[in-house]
Amino acid sequence: MKKLLLFTCITTAAAWGQYKLEPAGAPPADLTPAIRQALKQDGARIIGPKGAVCEVWLRAKSPDGGNSEQNVSFTGVSQGALLGVIRFPAQGADRRGQSLKPGLYTMRLSFYPIDGAHQGVAPTRDFVLLSSAASDTDLNAAPNYDQLVAMSKKAAGTTHPAILSVWKADKAGPDALKQEGEDWVLYGAVGDVPIAMIVVGAYAG
Repeated sequence: MKKLLLFTCITTAAAWGQYKLEPAGAPPADLTPAIRQALKQDGARIIGPKGAVCEVWLRAKSPDGGNSEQNVSFTGVSQGALLGVIRFPAQGADRRGQSLKPGLYTMRLSFYPIDGAHQGVAPTRDFVLLSSAASDTDLNAAPNYDQLVAMSKKAAGTTHPAILSVWKADKAGPDALKQEGEDWVLYGAVGDVPIAMIVVGAYAG
């Protein structure tokens, strides 16, 4: 019985220690100068059992604007605003479990539609949609929902955009990575706006 309990404890500890956070250094040089200069100068690298999962660089200042959407946490950020960029050094995956090719993607804020197809997928309607950084080069662009979905579908190579779940966190602080249920959540800030983003974990609903 003692051996079983010890094995259970070791297994649990190993599962909780699967992923860790480390500095990612400066934003990639192949970004357009305007976007690169708008990002924090040290990103966050998420390391998993097989190496780096992704690298995230958030904006150093919160974008101006706001929205009047219902059931969202980022009320002070406009649809389509750039929140940061993410790089997958190897094949990655989005919140739906869609495979994403290695490379660099922009992350723009959007909100899932109020319809039966999306009911219950997240506590709030906030998401970031990923687009190829090679084609999404305008820092100040604010694509509407349909435009952003079309951009992100191209990046995903499927009929659904590439998405990551985000929400406004309770308070800003140093970058941190926490396991919440079966998901791993990156906490950081876009300017002075605290943000939480699920970087590992696919929605199973």
